[in-house]
Amino acid sequence: MTNGLSFDVEDWFQVENLRSACPRNKWDSFESRIERNMDVILDLLAKNEVKATFFVLGWIAERYPDLVRRISAEGHEIASHGYNHELVYNLTPEEFKADVVRSKKMLEDISGQEIIGYRAPSFSITDKSIWAIDVLKETGYQYDSSIFPTSFHDRYGFSEIKDSRCFTHTNGLREIPLTVYPLLDLCLPLAGGGYFRLCPFFIFRFLLAKLNSKKTPFIFYLHPWELDVKQPRVKVCLQHQLRHYLNIDKTVKKLNRIIRRFKFQPLNQFIDF
Repeated sequence: MTNGLSFDVEDWFQVENLRSACPRNKWDSFESRIERNMDVILDLLAKNEVKATFFVLGWIAERYPDLVRRISAEGHEIASHGYNHELVYNLTPEEFKADVVRSKKMLEDISGQEIIGYRAPSFSITDKSIWAIDVLKETGYQYDSSIFPTSFHDRYGFSEIKDSRCFTHTNGLREIPLTVYPLLDLCLPLAGGGYFRLCPFFIFRFLLAKLNSKKTPFIFYLHPWELDVKQPRVKVCLQHQLRHYLNIDKTVKKLNRIIRRFKFQPLNQFIDF
């Protein structure tokens, strides 16, 4: 069973949990750690001969075009994470369209790849912003990987979807949801990120193996800042501190183990299902 491996390429100060301490108008003043962290990820993938999808933020691509070119040259898929890392449901349809068109064109110009995939910042295509699916189709995207049908988050989720199987929207856009594990009437988040850092590795591995034993692939994601123990620390509320900083010292080792334990491929390989 081959699973999906993905990374959301954004810097530490662009994360929604740190927004109160790192407002958008000050991003250029913060220390960038993206190139250093991406070196670790790309070297690890090369060592293990694994390819992945990188959802690159347009703001990052504009400032680090050589990083985008390196990702592409090493055989990985480039996909869009939008330009400004704004939550989709905080935008108008017109603002969202401008953001995803700008990001798509920029990434195509830099990488030489056709950009067919999109993932919303903080998985913010929800019940409140389902209109975004039509905008993505209209602007030339072929698949979305933004819907995270978990029961346990205040920022994202999707009430009408109860599992993480791939499906096709009525307009023809493919959806590759983030992985959850169904348990009774709940959807336990199991796709990666903070859940990967929080959950003991043997439990995480066991649940993923259970999905594969049922012929169900899982979609894994991570952010470059999640393996950076030397990133600057800022003051935010305790809940957001835990979400951002918890167990980042263990991420590289756990990522290496998960890559070696399971088989992975880029997300564009899940388009025809």
